[in-house]
Amino acid sequence: MTVKRVALLTAGGYAPCLSSAVGGLIERYTELVPDVEIIAYKHGYWGLLSDEKIVVDETVRANAHVLHDFGGSPIGNSRVKLTNTADLVKRGLIAEGEDALEVAAKKLQADGVDVLHTIGGDDTNTTAADLAKYLADNDYPLQVVGLPKTIDNDIVPVKQSLGARTAAEQSSLFAQNVLAEHGSNPRMLIIHEVMGRACGYLTAEAARYYQQWHSRQQWLSQIGLSAEKWDVHAVFLPELKLDIDAEAARLRTVMDEVGNVNIFLSEGAGIPEIVAEMQARGEEPEKDPFGHVKLDTINPGQWFAKQFAEKLGAEKVMVQKSGYFSRSAKANADDLRLIKSMTDLAVQVALEGGSGLVGHDEEQGDVLRAIEFSRVAGHKAFDVSQPWFHEVMERTGQGVVPAEKH
Repeated sequence: MTVKRVALLTAGGYAPCLSSAVGGLIERYTELVPDVEIIAYKHGYWGLLSDEKIVVDETVRANAHVLHDFGGSPIGNSRVKLTNTADLVKRGLIAEGEDALEVAAKKLQADGVDVLHTIGGDDTNTTAADLAKYLADNDYPLQVVGLPKTIDNDIVPVKQSLGARTAAEQSSLFAQNVLAEHGSNPRMLIIHEVMGRACGYLTAEAARYYQQWHSRQQWLSQIGLSAEKWDVHAVFLPELKLDIDAEAARLRTVMDEVGNVNIFLSEGAGIPEIVAEMQARGEEPEKDPFGHVKLDTINPGQWFAKQFAEKLGAEKVMVQKSGYFSRSAKANADDLRLIKSMTDLAVQVALEGGSGLVGHDEEQGDVLRAIEFSRVAGHKAFDVSQPWFHEVMERTGQGVVPAEKH
């Protein structure tokens, strides 16, 4: 099959790889097959349904390298689930009685798209696979080659998602400023809330980056610049069992001896308890089009602050969220290398007539390949048994007890 027109889209939440991945795909096609036309759907599946697209012209091709210097996505994102008919009708993206997969597939066909590159998480890429199947069943061949984007690093079976390392590094940078606030009041409790709905990877990796930074600093305790005051005293993840009373007793000792307490909190930690509390009051949490609880509306950090403040005898509590700061950053050197390897392979797979999600396949020896969409899933739990994570937790003074699986 000859590739004549390629379409790109980015979808879901932001990650520090989207702009660079778009740039990398444009660069590689321009290098290998400059005659191939490239279009980009604005705001992901929203643009596909709305017929809103950008034509990648010669100026963009010649300057695609600029996209590596920015975060966000130049072509825009949105959270649109093609199988959530009620939400799509409500938003005016399809009419009552229409099938969104059919509408999207017909638009791809009308646009003459041979290859669709999706840059997103499991929902984005499995939806693209559904589109490809629909078109194949209707005698229209479409190759779908996805790239794995998520700051949670929670796509099965991808070893390392694009943007996750950068987001962790940026979360650490955010904390380096915020934790300086420990001296703004006696007996200060600071909670650094990190994104991570069902996976604690980002919080754990951010804590590791922060501890590495902390270990390189020179301290001057004689004037109050104390390593203990700047350290991370607790890390809470969805994958770990949390005994609030036991942790409060341990952290009360830290507060009494050090004078402040710093916590790294994954926003997904404690969600079942928070939702249960809300429902007991007769409240139902808001949900997004994918059926996920909107974490920004239930404020996990504030809930944890309420649990610990009195038990620790905190005089002042500060909750700071690094999510939007970290996820909108430009890719760091590690991610730029990973993006380059994946975009190059994605173009090769497309030109050879293949489909799949490009990534290092954990179930096949971590080989970088086009993973079959049928094997792609979300919500991969963070592996708390890894030695580096045990080192992180030993430094905080915590143990590593996995949460009970439900």
